[in-house]
Amino acid sequence: MRTAAGVWRWRGNPLRRTTDLAEAWTALVAVLLLVVAAPAVGWFTGSGTGDALRRSMLQQRQERHPVVATVLRHAPPRRPPAHDPEPSAAREKRHTVVATWTGVDGDRHTGRVTTRLRDPRTGDQLTVWIDRSGRLANAPLDEAAVGTRAVLAGLGAAFAFAGLTEAARRLALGRLSRRRQARLERAWAALGPDWGRTGASG
Repeated sequence: MRTAAGVWRWRGNPLRRTTDLAEAWTALVAVLLLVVAAPAVGWFTGSGTGDALRRSMLQQRQERHPVVATVLRHAPPRRPPAHDPEPSAAREKRHTVVATWTGVDGDRHTGRVTTRLRDPRTGDQLTVWIDRSGRLANAPLDEAAVGTRAVLAGLGAAFAFAGLTEAARRLALGRLSRRRQARLERAWAALGPDWGRTGASG
């Protein structure tokens, strides 16, 4: 409201400069974009991301299946990569075992499986996800993960749009300020030779 009032006040002010009015309009447009456009961008981005993730979730649920695997033995540990982003505490809570399971086609498969069992032993059972060929796969997305990622995508898009709007506003104000300064310098240059000589006798 203050920005709109500023624009209205500058309209009839006799001291108004063109750059003053342009600056006021720039501020008003920026406020409108932040209040109206940024939330809209966030909503559309989040909605579109959620729809895409839900389609992916449904496809994953069709292609991946949970089966019961049986632990055969502990698997020899692998050295984590030099720049492993996972904290060491999280790695310590999980164990890698060699397990066997039956695929959808009835074939038996054996492989390394990561489990959160505290003390996995031979014969213990755990649920794993496999694809149509019987190979291990990640668990499909669930509604909670879809919702969280959609919200994060929407917030990220809204904040990015707001940041671009603020950057454009600052750029425009910088140009207006330089233009105003250049006009002032030209006015001083034109007035300079006669400055202080008003009323002086020749």
